[in-house]
Amino acid sequence: MVLSALFLAFLSTPIGGASTRSTVQPFKVDLARGVPHLQTLVKNTNLPTEPLYPDAGPDFGLDLATLREWQTQWVNGYDWATQEAELNEFAQFTTTIGDQTVHFIHEESQDKNAVPLLLLHGWPGTIAEFLPIIKPLTQSWTDPTTGKNISFNLVVPSIPGFPFSSLPPQNWTNVQFAGLFNTLMTDVLGYSKYALHGTDWGGAIGYNMYESFNTSVRAASFALIPFLPPSPQDIADNNITLNALENVALQRATDWLTLDQGYFQEQTFKPNDIGLALYDNPVGQLAWIGTDFVRWSDPRAGTGPSTLNSTTILNIITLFYLSGTFQSSVWQYARNPNPFRTDYTKPATDAPMWFSFFEYNNLFWPQEYVAKVGNLIAYKEHDFGGHFPGLDNPPAFIEDLREMGLYFAANE
Repeated sequence: MVLSALFLAFLSTPIGGASTRSTVQPFKVDLARGVPHLQTLVKNTNLPTEPLYPDAGPDFGLDLATLREWQTQWVNGYDWATQEAELNEFAQFTTTIGDQTVHFIHEESQDKNAVPLLLLHGWPGTIAEFLPIIKPLTQSWTDPTTGKNISFNLVVPSIPGFPFSSLPPQNWTNVQFAGLFNTLMTDVLGYSKYALHGTDWGGAIGYNMYESFNTSVRAASFALIPFLPPSPQDIADNNITLNALENVALQRATDWLTLDQGYFQEQTFKPNDIGLALYDNPVGQLAWIGTDFVRWSDPRAGTGPSTLNSTTILNIITLFYLSGTFQSSVWQYARNPNPFRTDYTKPATDAPMWFSFFEYNNLFWPQEYVAKVGNLIAYKEHDFGGHFPGLDNPPAFIEDLREMGLYFAANE
């Protein structure tokens, strides 16, 4: 593969101790040189003409027809130059913190009182998880109930090992990532106090920040918390009655914990096997990752308000492939082999916490459980959306973040 923008960004970033704001450098996504090779591989990838077992359902993985449709679109109906230009509409930067090069979007509001907000993605997501909500959140919005205005300064970093941040040490866990991103917000960007949101691995990293940096993290929102979800029996034993949405979510979580662990086990214990097998196989990466977007999102994905469609999925796979970071991204699991805690305890912070519950997420925590692990202000239920709220239901996600922002602005 051609020299990736990941490595070029690393070469252009000062090396040394902790960053200061003077080390921040502008960044543009420039992966076009890898596109011809990608297109050749996609076009020349042979897939079966018929499914092996036509009656096999989605529990056995991605169906052949969907993968063939995506492959055809990738060859005939997809333009990376357009997608890259849209990415470059956002203000992007790199900086050096210790030995790590950190890539991030930093979109600022024109409002001098804008709330600093850190958005943390997960796997198989990237910064692309949040693109639909960034511009709206930087614009001033007036709460119709109180008449108060709110807007945000958005910081959206790429987790090390993902496009376009550098490769972290093998022994780094979410604890180290939490410290890295707190340094980014405070020492590099100068936000002494800020709010954050995390989902998937971003939820685990963000929760570490919430419990460890209580003077700087002054509000936190999550769509995932790093605690083992309760089983149906646990919920019944605690005399918790679920509504219709919650029963759907509980079944989704039960299915994930019992039927969807294959990728989790592979990436935790054999990340090199899958990482090397698919390293130069874009259609293989598409099958491996695309199935998760299908299974973990709302079944109505692609219809309003969802922005998640085949082009979105191809964008994310193209980012992984052209930046050469598929293998390093799956190592996120091996570096954090036990991400779910079993002891529900509240951290030593007085910072408020919000939780966004989307009916078709693949994990579920009732409000009673979420309240055990933070200073819960609101538990927001949404009957549309799944595991990727910034793509699955941007309007609802924006609404939740604005509610947190109004609270932050009034209390900090």
